[in-house]
Amino acid sequence: MPTILAVESSCDETSVAIVTNRNVIANVVASQIKLHEQYGGVVPELASRRHLEMINPCIDQAMTESGLSWSDIDAIASTVTPGLVGSLIVGVTAAKTLAMVHNKPFLGIHHLEGHIYASYLGEPSLKPPFLCLLVSGGHTSLIHVIKSGVYKTIGSTRDDAAGEAFDKVARLLNLSYPGGPIIDKLAKEGNPHAFKLPEGKVSLPNNQGYHPYDSSFSGLKTAMLRLIQGLQKENLDSLPVADLCASFQYTVAQALTKRAIRACLDLNLDTIAVGGGVAANSALRNTLQAEAQNHNLQVFFPPLKYCTDNGAMIACAGEEHFINKMRSPLSLGVSSRMNLENIEQLYSVN
Repeated sequence: MPTILAVESSCDETSVAIVTNRNVIANVVASQIKLHEQYGGVVPELASRRHLEMINPCIDQAMTESGLSWSDIDAIASTVTPGLVGSLIVGVTAAKTLAMVHNKPFLGIHHLEGHIYASYLGEPSLKPPFLCLLVSGGHTSLIHVIKSGVYKTIGSTRDDAAGEAFDKVARLLNLSYPGGPIIDKLAKEGNPHAFKLPEGKVSLPNNQGYHPYDSSFSGLKTAMLRLIQGLQKENLDSLPVADLCASFQYTVAQALTKRAIRACLDLNLDTIAVGGGVAANSALRNTLQAEAQNHNLQVFFPPLKYCTDNGAMIACAGEEHFINKMRSPLSLGVSSRMNLENIEQLYSVN
């Protein structure tokens, strides 16, 4: 089986990993959370500068941890889209340089495809077709994984992504950044039924009901804002933060679960794979697994360390394309967005 070294730098994590046969040999991640938390979100220019500082140490550390030499590496992969352009350029430039210096093939990887492949790292026997629920700070999508490299997005968010909603609600509650982990922690101490919140449905045109798979979280965020403001007007000594977190998290988990289960059944699939940072959320894991069991469906979540951005998931996707004799030209550029359905544009058959 081929051994792939991959670079991930699409947002605020500098990561370099080495994977073979869906087995992670090394996965180095340099987090930027401390850098950006004072701003309550990622500052693109600061992110790209930190990538410049960390990319070479991450490459060196990954090679050291793996115990491999460059002759053992079969190809170099890197995230090329979607993401912050400045950040992507750093990783892609490093990956292309390694490919040229060591005479290795280069593979440009779609970031969302990486999140799909994160589930393979925990469940190597996973095979298409299946449904992927991809939930992160920038994306909330339901993706029909038809076969390797062939995808159809059947549902997405019309506004805020699920992870973005967690961050914004955490800010409303004066909690730390990123919002997902702290809300999850506090929610375990609260009552998820303390406050009834709107799920966020997307209307179809001409009064034809609601979209079965699309989601919306901006209304939920606004409802949280008004709820918090109302509680503050009551001159409470302190907000019931745990109950607010639990109620918000419960609503998000229910909305995502309902859409994922329906899509899986409508497509006559029997498996749901979950990817993205919100895949680490305990309420989503518990709710989706319980509901899937009621419908005799399988659910696979990546190991927690592969839910957030990492090089291992990019290497895993790269390994599959390498086996299928796909290669990317060194002239391939980066882009801030690209539909997952168009990833064939990243490759030519060798």
